[in-house]
Amino acid sequence: MADAHTSSAGESHGSVGSYLTGFVISVLLTAAAFGLVMAHTFSPSGTMGAITLLAVVQIVVHLIFFLHMNGSSEQRWNIMAFAFTVVTVLILVGGTIFIMHDTSINMMSR
Repeated sequence: MADAHTSSAGESHGSVGSYLTGFVISVLLTAAAFGLVMAHTFSPSGTMGAITLLAVVQIVVHLIFFLHMNGSSEQRWNIMAFAFTVVTVLILVGGTIFIMHDTSINMMSR
């Protein structure tokens, strides 16, 4: 099980080494985010930006090392489904924030 293998359906499974690499990178990114907060090296908005950047990198690490998403032709439908999910979530969250903000502006007494 040390080597990556492909099942009869053409799905690629990672090796133990790739899982361990992904785990170590994820732990390092989590520790870096924790260290940024505890050290108070940036302003609050700078800390929030750095944590957001680290979170996006960690999402990419999870997609590559644990979900095995890559640019190969076998993964095209998985990537399209993931892109659709991301767009749907962004529309739902963005729309909700817009509605909440608009309601707050229009309903609050001035």
